[in-house]
Amino acid sequence: MENWVLVRKGGDFQKLGEKFGISPRLAALIRNRDVTEEEMEAYLFPDKKYLHDGAQMKGMKEAVSLLQEKIEQGARIRIIGDYDIDGVNATYILLKGCSFLGAKVDSDIPDRMTDGYGISRDLIDRALKDGIDTIITCDNGIAAEKEIRYAKEQGMTVIVTDHHEIPYEEQAGEKQYRLPPADVVVDPKREDETYPFSGLCGAGVAYKLLEVLYKATGADRRVLEDLLENVAIATVGDVMELQGENRILTKEGLSRLKHTKNPGLQALFRKKEIEQDRISSYTIGYVIGPCLNAGGRLRTAKKTLELLLAEEEERAGELAEELAELNEERKAMTEAAVREATERIEAKKERQEKVLVSYLPDCHESLAGIVAGRIRERYHRPAYVVTKGKEGLKGSGRSIPAYPMYERLSLCKDLLIRFGGHKGAAGFSLEEDKLKAFENRLENTSGLTQEDLAEKVCIDMELPFSEVTETFVRELSLLEPFGQGNQKPVFGVRNVRVMGARLLGKQKNVLKLMLADQRNTWIDGLCFSRTEVFLKEAEEKYGEQAEEVLFAGQGTMKVDLTFYPQINAYGGRMQPQIVITHFRIRDPE
Repeated sequence: MENWVLVRKGGDFQKLGEKFGISPRLAALIRNRDVTEEEMEAYLFPDKKYLHDGAQMKGMKEAVSLLQEKIEQGARIRIIGDYDIDGVNATYILLKGCSFLGAKVDSDIPDRMTDGYGISRDLIDRALKDGIDTIITCDNGIAAEKEIRYAKEQGMTVIVTDHHEIPYEEQAGEKQYRLPPADVVVDPKREDETYPFSGLCGAGVAYKLLEVLYKATGADRRVLEDLLENVAIATVGDVMELQGENRILTKEGLSRLKHTKNPGLQALFRKKEIEQDRISSYTIGYVIGPCLNAGGRLRTAKKTLELLLAEEEERAGELAEELAELNEERKAMTEAAVREATERIEAKKERQEKVLVSYLPDCHESLAGIVAGRIRERYHRPAYVVTKGKEGLKGSGRSIPAYPMYERLSLCKDLLIRFGGHKGAAGFSLEEDKLKAFENRLENTSGLTQEDLAEKVCIDMELPFSEVTETFVRELSLLEPFGQGNQKPVFGVRNVRVMGARLLGKQKNVLKLMLADQRNTWIDGLCFSRTEVFLKEAEEKYGEQAEEVLFAGQGTMKVDLTFYPQINAYGGRMQPQIVITHFRIRDPE
C-alpha cells in the first residue's frame, strides 16, 4: 500500500525567488530537496568552482607522489578496473590521463564469470608475468585484503582507489575498520576521511587523482576536461546520488557529451538514434548505459573499454553494433528471469517475507542485480537474487531506504565466502548448503517494520493543470540533471475526471488518458507503467464495462494522480501534457 505524503519544507519562497531570479514555486521545489539558502546558488548554477580540492582526500597526496615517482622512473603501471560502467570508465580515465603524462601504462579488467569481482590473484599473476611494477585499482580493491597482501609479497607497489564501503569487524559492539595493506588507499568512505563529499563514484575518485597529479606535475589540466564526459556516464550509470560534487560533475559532463569527439560514443549515439544535443541523465541511465554495461555482463567489459578507446570510425561502429546487440540479448534474458522470480514470490506470498531472496539457478549471474532491482521496485522490499556459479552460489541485492544492505550482509558474514557493496546494493558469494540459513538470517535481522515496507510517495506540491505551461516546464529544467538523490519533482492533483482513454505504442502498453481537473482544465496524461493495473482496478471499482466505456470516451471515473509536466512538441505545436507516476482510482460517487 502506497503512503502519499505532501512535502512541506519551510522558507520565504517569495524572497528566495527574488534573490535567485526564479519563481517562488521553483524555490519551494528546491527547498523540498533539503537545499539550504546558502547552497541554492551552487544547486541552481552548478559550476566547477564549487568542486573541492582532491588533495584534501586521505591518501591522495601520497598516491600522487608515488605515482609521479613511478612515471618518472619509467616503471610499468597497470590499471585494474571493474567490469561495470563505473569501473570501465574509471579505467579509461586513468589510462588516458596517465598516458598523456608519458606513463608506461596499460590495463586489465576482470572477467565476471572466470575472475569474479575486482582484483584477484589471477590478475596479479598476469601482471607479474607481464613485468608490471605498480598496480592501480579503480572502483575496486578496498575489500581485497588477501589479494593485495599477495601482490605486496611479490614485491609490487599497489595504489587502491575505490569508493565502496570499508570492510569492518565488529568487536564488543564497536566497528573496527580494515583497510587493505596497499602502499596507499584513496577512498572517500574511509573512517578517518575529512574530505567534504563522500558520494563520488569510482570514476569520480579516479578523476580527482588525475586533477591532483596534473597540478603536481604542472601539466595542462584542460586536457582532463573531456574526461568529465566519462565521470558523468559513470556517476549516472552507477546510480550515485546527484547531489553536491556529483551534480556538478554530471552537469559538466553532460554539456560536453553533447559535443563529444570520442568516436566510440559518437558511434553508439548513432546506433541508438540519439540526438546529441538532447542528451540527458535519462539517456545515460536507460539508453547508452545499458549498452556499455552489456559487454561486462554477457561477454567481456574489455569490449566496452575498446569502444571508448577506439580512434577509427569503422571499428567504433562495429563495437557499438556489437554492444547494442548484446544489450538486446540481455533485455530478453532479464525479462525471463524477472518472470520466474515473480512467479516464485507470488506462489509463496502468504508468507509475507520482509526480505525477498530469489534462487534462480539458471539465471545468468551478471543479471542478478538487474533482476533484484526489478523485484525491489515491484514489491518495495529488499531483494536478493542468487544464481548458481561454477563454484558455489553468487548473488546481488538491491535495497530500499530503510534497509542498509551492506550492514545487514555483514551480519551474515560467517555464512558468506565474500561480500561487498554499500547501503543500496551489494554482491556476495556463498556455498550452496548455506543458502537456507542465509535466507533465515536476512529475514530475522531485517529490522524492518510494516511502515518501512509501505512505498512512500513524496509529493512536492499540488498543481492544477492550468499551471502546466511551457514557461513552467522550461524553468523546471534548472533542477536537472535528474536521477538518484535528485529525482524529478512530483506534483499531485485530486478528484480528476477521466474523460476517455486510448492505448498507444507497438505493444499497446502506453495508456493515454484524457483528463479534466476540478477547474475543468483538460490535459492529456500518459501512463507508461502499470497500465494493466490501472485497467484492472477500474474494472473492480466501476464494473466489467469500465474499460469499454473509457475507450469509448464516455468515462465518469475519478482519480487522484501524481505526475510530472512536460510539453509535447508535435507538428510544430507545443501542447502541455503530463506523465502519470502514481494513481489512485476513487470509489464511484
